[in-house]
Amino acid sequence: MSDPKPYSEACARNREPILEVLQRHFADRRRVLEIGSGTGQHAVYFAAKMPHLRWQTSERPAQLAGLQPWLEEAALANLPPPLALDVAGPWPATRFDALFTANTLHIMSWADVCALFAALPDVLAPEALLAVYGPFNYGGTFTSPSNAAFDLWLKQRSSESGVRDFEAVDALAQSAGLALIEDCAMPAHNRTLLWRRSGPG
Repeated sequence: MSDPKPYSEACARNREPILEVLQRHFADRRRVLEIGSGTGQHAVYFAAKMPHLRWQTSERPAQLAGLQPWLEEAALANLPPPLALDVAGPWPATRFDALFTANTLHIMSWADVCALFAALPDVLAPEALLAVYGPFNYGGTFTSPSNAAFDLWLKQRSSESGVRDFEAVDALAQSAGLALIEDCAMPAHNRTLLWRRSGPG
C-alpha cells in the first residue's frame, strides 16, 4: 500500500542543515509559529528534535489537508493542530517568541511578503526571533546559475513569484522592528536569515 502522505524531497534534503542553525538560535525559545508548513515534514522533524519547543504549524486553508497526515502520524505532544493562516488575512492573537518559514517568500507575491512582515509587530513577543530559509539575491544579482534558472521557472508558473532580493527583505524586517543577527550560507545556494525583534514590543 502506498503512503498517502504528501512528500517533499526538498524538505528531506535541507532539514538537517536547517536544524543545525535552529538548535543554536532556538535553544531558549518556547513557542514557534511556522508560516507555510507545506507537507509538515519540517515541523515533525524539528518538533521531535527540539521537544522544548511548542511548534505551531500553519497553512492556507486550502493546503491544510496535506499537512494533517504527517502531524497525525507523528502524534507529538509539542505539535498542536495546525492553524489556517493566510498572511494577508487575520493572524492569531497569540504572541510567539520565534517564527520560522522555509521556501515561502519566493512563492508568495511581493504584496504577501510585505503583508507577512507588516504583521510581525503584532505576533512576535519582545526579543523574538525570525528565521527564514530559502534562496536570495544580493545586490540584485543571482548567487548561482541554478538560482537564476529557478527564478525563471518560478516566474513561468506565476509572474508574482521570484527569488527575492535580500536588501528588500531586510528593509521590510527593519521596518517591523527587527535587526539581522546572522546570515548563514546553506547547501544548494540557499540561506538561513535570522533577525531579532528589538525594543519592548
